[in-house]
Amino acid sequence: MKSLKYLNKYLYKYRVRLLSGLLFVALSAWLKAFSVDYIGESVDWVKNNVSQSSGFRPAAIEHVIKLGLIFFGLTLLSGIFLFLTRQTIIVTSRLIEFDLKNEVFEHYQKLDLAFYKRNNTGDLMNRISEDVGQVRNYFGPAIMYTTNTITLVTFTLIYMVKVNLTYTLYVFAPLPILYLSVYYISNQINSRTTIVRQQLSNLFSKTQESFSGIRVIKSYMLEKTLAKDFDKECQDYKKKNMYLVNADALFQPFLMFCIGISLVLIIYIGGREMLRGKVSGGDVLKFVLYVNYLTMPVASVGWITSLVQRAAASQTRINEFLHTEPTVKSENDKPFRVEGELEFTNVSFTYPDTGIKALVDVSFKVNEKESLGIVGKTGSGKSTIAQLICRLYDATSGTVNVDGYNIRNIPLSSLRSRVGYVPQEVFLFSDTIANNISFSTDGSGDVMRKRVEQSAKDAAIYDNIMEFKDGFDTYVGERGVTLSGGQKQRVSIARAMLKTPQILVMDDCLSAVDTNTEQEILYNLGKYMEGRTTVIISHRVSSVKMCDKILVLEKGSVAEYGTHEQLLAANGQYKELFEMQLAEEVQRS
Repeated sequence: MKSLKYLNKYLYKYRVRLLSGLLFVALSAWLKAFSVDYIGESVDWVKNNVSQSSGFRPAAIEHVIKLGLIFFGLTLLSGIFLFLTRQTIIVTSRLIEFDLKNEVFEHYQKLDLAFYKRNNTGDLMNRISEDVGQVRNYFGPAIMYTTNTITLVTFTLIYMVKVNLTYTLYVFAPLPILYLSVYYISNQINSRTTIVRQQLSNLFSKTQESFSGIRVIKSYMLEKTLAKDFDKECQDYKKKNMYLVNADALFQPFLMFCIGISLVLIIYIGGREMLRGKVSGGDVLKFVLYVNYLTMPVASVGWITSLVQRAAASQTRINEFLHTEPTVKSENDKPFRVEGELEFTNVSFTYPDTGIKALVDVSFKVNEKESLGIVGKTGSGKSTIAQLICRLYDATSGTVNVDGYNIRNIPLSSLRSRVGYVPQEVFLFSDTIANNISFSTDGSGDVMRKRVEQSAKDAAIYDNIMEFKDGFDTYVGERGVTLSGGQKQRVSIARAMLKTPQILVMDDCLSAVDTNTEQEILYNLGKYMEGRTTVIISHRVSSVKMCDKILVLEKGSVAEYGTHEQLLAANGQYKELFEMQLAEEVQRS
């Protein structure tokens, strides 16, 4: 139950609704217990006013009808209050579910890139959907039925003691056994629920990965293999779920057994006491009705316990992520206007999850409105520099400065709002091409559409888009599956251009386009780069030779640094790479 303490803030937020619901359920329970008196009184009245010769007396009939109408009215009023209970407590549980899902999602957004590399998407989805759904049952049915059980048992006990104390003790004799059983079985449910939730996350992950990688699966004809793996995960989930259900199933029959014992005691002892004249038939009927009224609340103890234990297990899983602090966060919340100067000073970086040392003592400076090209072999650390500029990671050692300030002291919102990033791995949303391009900006209408079209022209994708039947309103499918690799890259470039950032970072985003398209994009980019700092990362020398400065990386370290002409004159790696690519182009032509 400790994990559920986190949710107390929601209890306070919706305290008026919840307190109203608790009041309604208490009134419903009181009216239900109170109405039994009129049933017992009717039985005794009939017994005392029936003559063997003439039957019912007229006065007796009128009184029984009166008692019946009172009982009907009390039962109706109890039902109305129960309806109001559901309209307050159950509705509140839905509102809390909405708030909690938003809180979890917002926290997901704050967590850094390393977190998403450690956790798979299926598990993240399961915690925000299935686990939050289990927590909702704690606020809704669990609270409602718990309150109903407590109040109904309390009021019923008061009226039972009022009728006959000894009789009441016999009815509640099985309770100690019931309590110990609930305590034991609830612990079993809690531990088994955690296992089931984890397996469900595995099932979600397997499903998500299969759908995302469907093209690879089909190309290698692995459908049957994946189906067997999925069936194995499902069988494992079923096995663990049945293990939970077996513990859960012990509640209901055991509770009904205890209630059955109480009814047997009532009928047996009540019959003996009636024969001795110590209790009336109405009193015995009252106790039978009291036990029947208690059947559902007491029987629901097991179900309520199961709900609470499942909610506790789910909230424990949710808390694991909610209590996870991002390693990359703003040290300063004051607004900051980024102008564009970049400087790396003795920067080294090691990826926290893999331990791979990506950068070693890297230093360079890019003045405001200048451009920097970065080239190097695969794994030389080019993309790592881009991620450090966007502060997706923080440097392990050394400093990254923007406009002379340590990047850690610049609010993330101020930094990222002024940086346009075209990642190496392009991601497009399941939306129209126009919405994918305008994703990074706010606005709509004709003016925005013209800006979108111009950005598409600058990224050399406009003609391709217009060839589609629906043009810019074409849906690209999940992750842009309907577009080619080069088309997706150019849509991503158009998205960054539309943002009009002060710092533009392009991470090898021209690798999937042909040479002619590359030259067209670079020509348009040359005009676009005026007035903003640009970092172009590429394995092609042709993509970076127009930059003011060029950085050559080798195994995470700076191998060469200078202008295109200076590096060619140095006769180093850059010249070797330039001549090799030039020869390849001549050979292709």
